Parts: sequence; C-alpha cells; structure tokens
Amino acid sequence: MPVEESVRVRVPAKINVSLAVGPTRADGYHDLATVFQAVSLYDELTATWAPAGEVSVTTIGPFADHVRDDEDNLACRAARLLMDRYSEGAAWGADLLVDKAIPVAGGMAGGSADAAAALLACAALWDLDVSPAELRTLGAELGADVPFALLGGAAVGTNRGDELVPVLGRGCFHWVLALSEVGLSTPEVFARHDELVGTPVTPRIRDELMAALGSGDPEQLAASLRNDLTDAACALQPGLVDTLELGRRHGALAGLLSGSGPTCAFLAAGESAAMELARNLRAELGADAVRRVRGPVPGAKLVQVVR
Repeated sequence: MPVEESVRVRVPAKINVSLAVGPTRADGYHDLATVFQAVSLYDELTATWAPAGEVSVTTIGPFADHVRDDEDNLACRAARLLMDRYSEGAAWGADLLVDKAIPVAGGMAGGSADAAAALLACAALWDLDVSPAELRTLGAELGADVPFALLGGAAVGTNRGDELVPVLGRGCFHWVLALSEVGLSTPEVFARHDELVGTPVTPRIRDELMAALGSGDPEQLAASLRNDLTDAACALQPGLVDTLELGRRHGALAGLLSGSGPTCAFLAAGESAAMELARNLRAELGADAVRRVRGPVPGAKLVQVVR
C-alpha cells in the first residue's frame, strides 16, 4: 500500500514584468530575456494513486471548459514523463484533479503551472528521490515556463526563458489583472511579432528594472515595464489597446500584457490603490474579468498530503 494516498499542490500564475524578444533560433524558438514574477492566482492539483501505468486528468473550476482532459493535457504529459524517467518498473499510477483558476491561453503560464504541479505532486506521491533542480530540468522538456512555475518568486529567464536566476527584492507589488474571454496562441503572437519587427537585437534586461525590483518601489517599476510582444498581440486582438488604456485611465501606474497575452496586468501604487482600480475595472469589464493579485509569491508548493 502506498505511503501517501493523495497529494495536493498549489501553483501560481506568472506575469512577465519585462519580456525582450530576440532573433529566431535554429530550433524555431526565440532568444528571450525576461523577468518573471509569480503572483497570487493559483491552480490546485491533487494527485491520487491509480493502478499501475494509468494516468488520467480531470479539470474543474472557472476555466475547465477550455482544457482537454486527455493524454495531451500538459499535466498528464508531465506525470507520464516523470513515470518514464524514474519508475524502473515500479507499479505507479496517478489520477490528477486540477482546479483551474489560471486563464487558458492568457499569457500567465496556466498549462505550464499545471505541468509543474503534476511533477511536484507525483514526485511526492510516488516518494521519488528527485531534487528541485532535477524537476526544473525535467519541466523544461515540457515547456519553457514550467521551470519558473516550480521556482516561483521572481527570476530572470534567458535562452527560451527556461534558464533561471532568482531575483532578490523587497516588499511586494500589487497588480490588477484584466482577463480576456478569447485567448491568444503563443506561436501566432510570435509569428506576428516576426512580421512586424525588422531585425531584432540581442535581448537584455535593463538595469533600471533590476533596481526597481530590488527597491520594491512600484513607481520605479512602472517606469521599467516592457513587453516586446505587445504590438503583435494587439494586432491580433485590437481590443487590447482599449483595455490597456482603460486601466491607465482608472489610476494604474502602468499596464502591460503578460507574456503573449491577452491578459493585461496593471501595476498599482499599493493595496488600497489596487482595490480601487479593481472596483473601477469590474464596473466596466464585469466581475469575472478582473482579479486582484500580489507578487512575488512562492512557486509550486505541497499544501496537503493524505496518508
């Protein structure tokens, strides 16, 4: 009988406070220089013992209708990958239940978060002797954002965004997110970016941004926000221009797209300012389209083990 009957993991969404996009590489990806921040919008994944060799996934929650519960689900693929690499014939299996609150195709690494949660949950469920660094290396095979979903906090990401260096800072930042009913395809956004940009330069992180994160000053950070994919995303979904302007008009220090969009992240001066901004945006966009979050927060974390 297994030592653990089930394991529950909570995993955060991410925003990119800076995303610089460089040239296309031989493998089809782009060189990136990005700064991630994990924020307090979470998916939860529960892994339960199943018959040997069986892996299944069931998704519930606000964004469940946007996810396929089959072998192509990234959480399911993560559990399979872990099993293939470490089982050595052991009688392992897992039923995965995902409570999905992170938007799908929203630029917040929702699928990658679930893959990270599945890696951590199944490693604990199956009592594997695998280090956090090994899990992040495995996660990079599933997607460039998976290692950061495991790490959390704030980090500089280079290469495809999967090579991480943690960023030390102070305090927390308050954000208000405006979600979109229609997602954006990351490959399509990058393809449009390539059409719009001539010859991209080597991406880098600005010193001013790192100083802002270190100081914890939201006004300093607001002046340093960057996303090279904004024009491409707005070309594919023109309404994003109006959403970004709406947030600024209602008092955001600054706004930007998270990742490839279409989620808009607005930086507020503090908690009370974020509450007011969220109220104003809900009045115009609807309650379901707005979330108030803070960051940085820890990455994927065990929250319950049932024996």
